[in-house]
Amino acid sequence: MNRVNPHKGQDFDDFLAEDDLLAEAQATAVKRVLAFQVAQAMKKKSISKTMMAKMMHTSRATLNRLLDPLNTSVTLNTLVRAASVIGKHIEIAIK
Repeated sequence: MNRVNPHKGQDFDDFLAEDDLLAEAQATAVKRVLAFQVAQAMKKKSISKTMMAKMMHTSRATLNRLLDPLNTSVTLNTLVRAASVIGKHIEIAIK
């Protein structure tokens, strides 16, 4: 029996969008990159988590949420403060 693949010819984004998973996958991917970049900058500048949290005027728990690559519940304010501490800035574009 020949079965026709209903997804043939689609790219992965189309597949995820069809199952309403694209936005979540994109948010997770962006968060992983941000968490990695902040952690790398902290390491390069020899900034501990405690010091980073103090410089951001926030708690260690908030910083831990930012550095957790799977936790997408981080505010823009937290991202902007973290970027400022490590000498970077945040740019958001809707394409």
